Amino acid sequence: MTSSQTTTPQARDRIYRSPAGIAGGVVLILVGAWLGIDAVVNGTGHTPWTALAGLLFVVPLVVAFTIRPAVFGNEERLRVRNPFRDITLPWSAISGFKSGYSNEVFDEAGAKYQLWSIPVSLRGRRKAQRQQMRAAKGGRTPTGAGGLPVTEPRSTGDQAMDELRELHGTRAAAETSGGTPEIRWAYEIIAPALVGAVLLVVLIALG
Repeated sequence: MTSSQTTTPQARDRIYRSPAGIAGGVVLILVGAWLGIDAVVNGTGHTPWTALAGLLFVVPLVVAFTIRPAVFGNEERLRVRNPFRDITLPWSAISGFKSGYSNEVFDEAGAKYQLWSIPVSLRGRRKAQRQQMRAAKGGRTPTGAGGLPVTEPRSTGDQAMDELRELHGTRAAAETSGGTPEIRWAYEIIAPALVGAVLLVVLIALG
């Protein structure tokens, strides 16, 4: 038996994350877990409980600022996953992007949201400049995505912002890109960190 119904494939996300941030977060968690487990096994008195409370407080914060941040963009919307919030912005609800000391997106109401996973890297820009200078000395024209010539050096973060601006420019007027911004607090991060903080205060007061 065959069906004449067809399913519409879901829009595929472009994902922007910071490999350096993720690597740093993993290292911090491993070091913290090693120290915490050692304190739990070998500590005396309130030390094991203080170590567990400290892990409960610190680990969610490390995850929030290093591993969690990401930006997802597809043909319908932009989703920003920041340390403590998830922001979903249909392309039609976005007024523009800004790159200064941080990369930011603005909605039509003027609200500003920082893109934590796409940091501004002055080092990356200097590296791109050096690559362009070497290409110019060799008589070659620097190229970007699709083999097109580029007129100025672009770091990885700047290239990501260029792609998001292009997506916004092509999809903002599409029928499937409508809607209003949605914001969700990351209670899975906030709740354990708060519990850990309260336990730490209590244990320190008792000690």
